[in-house]
Amino acid sequence: MAARFKLSRKGVGQLLRSEMIHADLVRRAHEIESAAVALSPVGGSGDPHSGQYKSSWSVDSTTRGGRRRDRAAAYVRNGAYYARWVEYGTERVPAHHVLLRAARAGGR
Repeated sequence: MAARFKLSRKGVGQLLRSEMIHADLVRRAHEIESAAVALSPVGGSGDPHSGQYKSSWSVDSTTRGGRRRDRAAAYVRNGAYYARWVEYGTERVPAHHVLLRAARAGGR
């Protein structure tokens, strides 16, 4: 006899907002943050912002994330104003893809 399963949307919503899921997302975000710090480039002695990018990583989390604000979410951010240029590059500087590589390495 085949097993039966009935999806409870309310139950799935509770699971997505549960402390267990939230804690795991925060743990993974901290692993990604650690990998991003390790991968972050640091300018030379003539750089006026030497080390600022590397020290600007942070983790933020909420139980009301996602597009519909119905699930736990954790975010890894870099507060340096030039972080997007380091990540994606410019016409003069190649992209470093720090967050992309950190997510691949540390998000398991």
